[in-house]
Amino acid sequence: MALKALRLLLLLLPLLLPTWAEHETFLKPPSNCNKCIQSNPQFAWCTAPGLKRRCHTVKGLRSAGCTTHYMYNPQGSVQVTRNESSTQSTAETLYLQPQEVTLHLRPGVSQSFPLSITMPKDHTITELNMDTSPMPAAFNITFSSIINGNMLVEVKVGSAHCSTMIGDLNQNRRGPWSVNLAPRGFPQNVKLVINVECECDCARTREENSPACSSHGALVCGSCECDPPYIGHQCHVDIESSFYRDDNFCRSGPNAPLCSGRGACVDGFCQCNSRENPEERYYGQFCQCSNFDCPYQNNRICGGHGKCECGRCICDQDWTNEDCSCSMDTALCMAPNQQLCNGGGLCMCGRCKCDTLYAGPLCESCPTCLGSCQQHAKCVECRAFGTGPKKDRCQDECTYLILTKVQSKDDISAPCKMISREDSCYFYYSVSQSASGTYVTVADDKECPRTL
Repeated sequence: MALKALRLLLLLLPLLLPTWAEHETFLKPPSNCNKCIQSNPQFAWCTAPGLKRRCHTVKGLRSAGCTTHYMYNPQGSVQVTRNESSTQSTAETLYLQPQEVTLHLRPGVSQSFPLSITMPKDHTITELNMDTSPMPAAFNITFSSIINGNMLVEVKVGSAHCSTMIGDLNQNRRGPWSVNLAPRGFPQNVKLVINVECECDCARTREENSPACSSHGALVCGSCECDPPYIGHQCHVDIESSFYRDDNFCRSGPNAPLCSGRGACVDGFCQCNSRENPEERYYGQFCQCSNFDCPYQNNRICGGHGKCECGRCICDQDWTNEDCSCSMDTALCMAPNQQLCNGGGLCMCGRCKCDTLYAGPLCESCPTCLGSCQQHAKCVECRAFGTGPKKDRCQDECTYLILTKVQSKDDISAPCKMISREDSCYFYYSVSQSASGTYVTVADDKECPRTL
C-alpha cells in the first residue's frame, strides 16, 4: 500500500511543482526596488529604515508602518514640450496641436493627452487613421476621436514590462524613444519622446558599509544588501557563529532592547506583554507595534475615521492626516460654476484655502484682480489683429488663449468692448475659462470712427 502511494506521489509531483513554485513566488516579494516597481503596477517600495516589508501595495505598506514620505511609487507623467497655436482664422492646411510631447511611463500604467487636429478648409472629416514611426513592440498607442467641427483625439500610450524592452531598436530599457504620429495622407506629425521608468532613482546610490546595516552591507533604497556571512534586515546576525536562536533574534537592531522593551525573549522569539485593556495589544516580530499608541482627535483614536496599526493611523477612505482628521470630500468646496474654490484656491480638509489674491468661503472674491476684459485685452488684440502693445511679443506671452473668430459682435453674447490705440477702432470679444484653458471668441468686424 505504501509503495502504491509513493508511485502516485511521483506521478503527481510534476503537476504539483508549478503550483508550488507560483505560491513560493507570491510568498517571496521582489527583493529590491527595481524588481518591485517592474513586477506589478500596483506595487510601491518603502525606503524607510528598519522595515521588513518593503514591496507591497500602498495600503499594505501603510499597514506595515511606512508613511507616504518614504514611498516610491512612480506613476508616470505627460509634459507638453511644444504647443504652438495657429494665428490663421481659416486653416489652409492641416494643423496639429501640440507638436511635441514627452512621456514618462511606468510599465503597466498608461498615460494620455488630447491632440487637436484642425482640418484644411473644405476638407471632409472622415474616420481618423494615424500612422506611427517604428517603435519598440512593447509600446501600445491607441486613439479615440471626437468629431465636432474639427477633431479632438485622445492619444493613450502604454508600455509592457521592462523585460520586453531589451534589444528593441538597439535602445536601452529606459529610452528615450522618439515616435512620430501622423494623420494618414498628411506630412505633418506630432513627436512623442517616450521614457520608461524601469529603475528606481534611489537604486543609483549605494552606501557601502552602512551603519544602518551594522557596517556589514550596503544600504540601497532603505534596504540592506548584506555581505556574507551576515544576514538579517540590518545584517546583524553572523550565521557562521550562530548555531541556535539566541537573544540577538529578539532585537530589531544590534543595540536595540530585547523585544523593544515590551516583551520577553524565549528561545530567540519574542513573547509580547499583555495590556490591562484586552482590546489593546503589542505585536510584531520584536513587539515593536501597537494598536493604541496613535494620535487622538476629538477624544477618539485616529479621530474615529481610521484604525491604529503599529503606532500609525490607517485612515478610512476619504480621510487623511496623521490623526485622520482631514476630510477629502470636496462637496463644500464646489462653486456654482462647478470649479473647486472657483479656481482661486485649493480644497483642503473639505474647506477652501484661497490663494493670496482671493477671498470668501469659495474664493469667489478677488478685490485686486483685473476684470477678464481688461486682463486679456492686449493678448486678444495681438492674436486676432496683429496690433497693440504686445504685437512684438505676442508669440511669447499670448499663446495661452484658445481663439475663435466670428463675423460680428452680434454673434457674441455679452461681449467685451475695447479700443485699439493704433487705429482708435473698437473690437469686441468674450472670454470663458475652464479646466482645459482660456477660450476667446473675437468679432472680425471692428467699429472705427468715421473720417470726413
